[in-house]
Amino acid sequence: MTDNGEIGGRPGGVDGRLRAVVRLAQEMAAAHTPQESMGAAAEAARRALDGSFAAISMWERERGRLRVLVNVGELMAGEERLPDDESYPVHDFPEIAEFVHEHWAAGGEPHAWVETAEGVGTGVGVGSAPPSGSWGRVAALRRRGRGSCVVAPIVLHGRAWGELYVARAAGRPVFDRDDADFATVLASVTAAGLAQTERLEEARRLAFTDPLTGLGNRRAVDIRLDEALEAHHTDGTVVSLVVCDLNGLKRVNDTLGHAVGDRLLERFGSLLSICGAMLPGALVARLGGDEFCLLGVGPPADEVVRVADELCRRAAELELGEGVACGIASTGDPIGPVPSARRLFRLADAAQYRAKAARSLKPVVAGRDGGAEDAVIRLADTSPAHPPERRRFRGRR
Repeated sequence: MTDNGEIGGRPGGVDGRLRAVVRLAQEMAAAHTPQESMGAAAEAARRALDGSFAAISMWERERGRLRVLVNVGELMAGEERLPDDESYPVHDFPEIAEFVHEHWAAGGEPHAWVETAEGVGTGVGVGSAPPSGSWGRVAALRRRGRGSCVVAPIVLHGRAWGELYVARAAGRPVFDRDDADFATVLASVTAAGLAQTERLEEARRLAFTDPLTGLGNRRAVDIRLDEALEAHHTDGTVVSLVVCDLNGLKRVNDTLGHAVGDRLLERFGSLLSICGAMLPGALVARLGGDEFCLLGVGPPADEVVRVADELCRRAAELELGEGVACGIASTGDPIGPVPSARRLFRLADAAQYRAKAARSLKPVVAGRDGGAEDAVIRLADTSPAHPPERRRFRGRR
């Protein structure tokens, strides 16, 4: 009995294989990350082909190597489920680059093939020899105590992307032509799943990324800040928010044009990214227009202030614009309770407003001038119905 519940050496019947194809597609679709998707595909293919081991590898053209992304099943010495850098020169396995394309040129479709520890291969034609150069696979089978393998090219966007590899232990029934045909189908379904994963990853990236600067956007900040405040309420993790207003952007747009203004935004975004990297795990983002922010989770408030001070100094040296106004609110300072992200934003906004009004060359920090009587805190807590002469502070949008 196999782990598919089938009797004999392979999953039996059209219905059984159809269910296996559906299962592979469903498990890839249910994965949350590309890594999980790869693992789900490899494991589903291993079960579907009644293999003892399976792997998915990607052809890295720029490196000329076949890199293993995931191994599943019975792992031998030197094999890890998620290897850091298990890769092989493509010239040791040229079929991925040469044999597949030659077959396409003849008007056919990429097709899986079978190889055995005895060096007998089948796949493209009944009884055909292994693809040129595949004796490296034969040696690998012998070295790892496996009797046969089936190799199926994974084709994505019309190009050879990589391969699906499924093996059986020595002494198990050898894969045959029917298995190769089925592996070809499984590789095709895997390719469709990879394409969907790529689209979802791109959609996620766009949903949380500012298109001009490549930094995070307001949505990314909202999610990260909510998570950070949960940690703060649970274990006291320090959460610091730096809100930045880029000075002089309107003047640049009006006098030099919006293209130059965009360059200023990109340049400042790069500068913010560089400074943010001084705080492990920090998130840097563009909130919109000329407003940016840095979210620090963990580092002490003084460390965040130091980085913000460095940001102000470097921004003042930019060839365009008029520097930056920075306001900081941190749970590491005496700012009172922070029950929500909205309050931390209002505090950082109020500090940024005072920095801008005073044309300060340094960041203004909430809570460092009188504790609860701090002017920034009083400004942030002023009733929105009767605001002083300042912009309306952002709440949660």
